Amino acid sequence: MRRRILVPLVLAASSFPVGLAVGSRLARPADRTPDVAPAASAAAAVPDAGTPRPAFASAPSRATPSQATPARERGLAGPRSTPIVAAAEQVAPSVVSITVISTRTVTRRSLFDEFLGMVPRQFERRVPSLGSGFAIDDRGTILTNEHVVAGGDSIVVADMSGALHRAEVIGSDPLTDIAVLQIRPGAVPAAPLGTSSDLVVGEPAIAIGNPFGYVLANAEATVTAGVVSGVGRDILDRAEGKLSADLIQTDAAINPGNSGGPLVSAEGRVIGVNASILSKSGGSEGIGFAIPIDRALRIAAELREFGQVRRPWVGVEPQSVETKRSRFPRTEIRRVAPNSPAGEAGLAEGDELLVVDGRPITSPLDWEVGLLDAGVGAAVEVQYRRGGRIRSARLRIEELPSEQAERVEVVRGLELISVTPGIAVERSLEVESGALVAALSARAARVTGMREGDVIVGINRRRVDTAEDALELFRSLAGSGRIFVTYNRGGRYYNTWPFQIG
Repeated sequence: MRRRILVPLVLAASSFPVGLAVGSRLARPADRTPDVAPAASAAAAVPDAGTPRPAFASAPSRATPSQATPARERGLAGPRSTPIVAAAEQVAPSVVSITVISTRTVTRRSLFDEFLGMVPRQFERRVPSLGSGFAIDDRGTILTNEHVVAGGDSIVVADMSGALHRAEVIGSDPLTDIAVLQIRPGAVPAAPLGTSSDLVVGEPAIAIGNPFGYVLANAEATVTAGVVSGVGRDILDRAEGKLSADLIQTDAAINPGNSGGPLVSAEGRVIGVNASILSKSGGSEGIGFAIPIDRALRIAAELREFGQVRRPWVGVEPQSVETKRSRFPRTEIRRVAPNSPAGEAGLAEGDELLVVDGRPITSPLDWEVGLLDAGVGAAVEVQYRRGGRIRSARLRIEELPSEQAERVEVVRGLELISVTPGIAVERSLEVESGALVAALSARAARVTGMREGDVIVGINRRRVDTAEDALELFRSLAGSGRIFVTYNRGGRYYNTWPFQIG
């Protein structure tokens, strides 16, 4: 269903841990613990109690003349007074450094412990990491990446002068890698915001952030410049099992610590949120990616209003179909959910999807991105081909049926929802009824062997059509002996090992 693009290595460009060795090979910097000398001093500067203080906060801000006085006020002219200088001066005051303190469990086992056969010792360690962000309004709203703040116990924002501000996570979304923080209103000026809808490949692009912040020990954001290398880029991180779609590619250097900072146009307006790099060395190799600002702002609005991002749905399950006439596959409709927006508009199985909301469709991923960018509640114009004739339809986007469905906790740690025709299309299920596993705890997963997305179709050889059926059977069988569950996964049927419930 999704277009797959193989890449050598995808690096998150942020949540850079203190003491990171420049040029080290990383899979995700936030997941690395500090491992070189600067880590100790930086960690010591972040006390356990009260407001954590980044390493650079221990000394007064060292603003240089170029930071203290705008270029135009210093009389810069000619080659030195470039659009890059002007753009940086417009946006840099809105850029912040983000310090995230996380608690991690560390296992330590010495050779002496192994010799005596002792159990490895575990202890908790508070680990600081660093990213970037920027203000999008004067109310103290800070935009950054989800992976910058993920797993953080406490978050502190440092502005350009080095002043610290406590931050609260308003909402975050791992799928789109966007997070929204709240600090004191008026503490940081809002960045001038542009649009990512009309970007041109080759136009100037400026990345602003705080790369390697603890190593450099400065609060001020730094600037790198390049061009927009590409738009609509898709990258597949096989290690993380995550697909990032429709990104802006740039050769402006993005390094660990830059994530969450703004990508800026030559007009001095934010056009993207720096998110990741493609690298074998751990540093910038001229291939960086940013989330388009139009999408980031829409996601931020959803997070602020609803606390989560509502997933779009119109009742279509798209698929790629290889053709002999073209090297590129077509995107056709595999199934249409009855009583869905697409079903009511007349779309049918076999229709070829061509355009959604003005976006040409070259893969099922383009279809999904088009709906995501439009958002729940919007209406989109869709063009499709049937029998050689191009037709159009207007569809109103709804929220995913599974997000609206009632969840039933049948046993502790196991939540189910009833499968409907709409949910079957949404999840590409091969069954039309049953109880979909919506959430399960680690213990429930170990006991049953099931995982999210499985569909329970039977319990002790009794048919299950809904989540309520499963609840009744679990209640009636509790304490009466062993239970085994029959479930469907990817079109194949499995049985759990027998287990008991109290």
